[in-house]
Order: sequence, then structure tokens, then C-alpha cells
Amino acid sequence: MNNLSSSQPILECRDLSKSYHDGTSTIDVLRHVDLEVRPSEMIAVVGNSGSGKSTLLHLLGGLDKPTSGEVLIKGKNLANISEKERCSIRNHFLGFVYQFHHLLPEFTAIENVCMPLLIRGVSPKIAESKAAHLLEMVGLKNRMTHKIGELSGGERQRVAIARALVIDPLCVLADEPTGNLDPKNAERVFELFVDLQKTFQTSVIIVTHDLRLAQQAQRILGINEGSLVAI
Repeated sequence: MNNLSSSQPILECRDLSKSYHDGTSTIDVLRHVDLEVRPSEMIAVVGNSGSGKSTLLHLLGGLDKPTSGEVLIKGKNLANISEKERCSIRNHFLGFVYQFHHLLPEFTAIENVCMPLLIRGVSPKIAESKAAHLLEMVGLKNRMTHKIGELSGGERQRVAIARALVIDPLCVLADEPTGNLDPKNAERVFELFVDLQKTFQTSVIIVTHDLRLAQQAQRILGINEGSLVAI
């Protein structure tokens, strides 16, 4: 859990814009987006396919660079630091969950969850203990030593959620985390995600096309012609 003041944004963007060049034309994906994320806040971002939802998450996570504007994590401008520092910030403050889990198939579930801590330099014993605790919390106590290919789609997403939370992030960025699951599994995984968010008191920005799921967030935002609007 973090001890930041509820009035202090942990993640924010100011006047954020992103454009792509396609031959002789310019495509404006995001235009002058402003957003502040408070501690323990859950925000859902909805919009049509191709509206820029995933682009926004990539910019907020420092995985892509904006055309203009700035992204700040704990007040630090990502544009003013090296790629090594950006990687360190992601490893210490941000968790990521994707539609396609991006787990490493050659490793077991517990090894995948350990990975962010081992990269940080945490001892294997401590990393394994923490990973095991998270996997037990997501209902995978008896599946820890299974390779990723031996797990169902819903189980893989639960491993991905555990991996995102194992670093005690200030914020989790989730890009359609249930989009690759059948409706029943999607609802189970989303409910688990919401419960864990409340338990860990971490902030969450979740991109989803499912308005029913989005309604469980404290704020729902949409992207309309590149602008971020409240719904």
C-alpha cells in the first residue's frame, strides 16, 4: 500500500498529443489530453476500436513517446529521463496487464510472477515467497509449478494480474485484460481484478470495450476524436 496524499496525483499527463505519419498525411490519435490519477482510484477508459485507448496506456506507461505534452509519475517527467530510468520507474511503480497475457511460456507460473522482482534485484527466496502468496490470492495455489501452456486462458490472466501486483505498484495499466476470454471467465477475472485492487489500494487505469464491467470503476472516460471526455 502507498502512503501518498489523496490530493497528490501519482500519475498524470498534461496536454498530451500523439500523431502518426502515413505517407503524406498525419493521423492525430490523441489531442491535448489531460488526466490526473489519484491514489487508489480506478478509472475505466472506453471507446471504439482504434480510438486511441491503447495508445494512451502506452504513453502513460512510458512505453511510447508523445508527439507533444508530458507524462509525470510521482511528479517526474518521463521525457526528461533516460530509457534506463524509465525502465526503473516502470519496474518500481507500474504494473501492466494485457489482453494477450505476454507471459513467458518457457517458465512456470511462479517463475513468471517472480520475474519483475528478480529484475529489480530482490533475492530469489523473497521473490518466490511473494509470488506464491499472490498466486494463492488469485486461486492458483495448485498451479504454481505449471508451465504457461498448461494453463487455461482465465488462469493465464490471473497469473498476469499476480505479476502486475507483485511489485506493489502505485498504478496498474490494464489493456483489455478480459478481451480474450469468454464472457463467464471474463466476468470472473474482472471481479478478481476489482477485489485485488481494493485489497492492495493500488490505482488502476483499465481499457475495456465492456461498459458493464467499466461501470464498476469510480470514473469512466471515453476517447472521442482524440479527446478524453467524461462519461
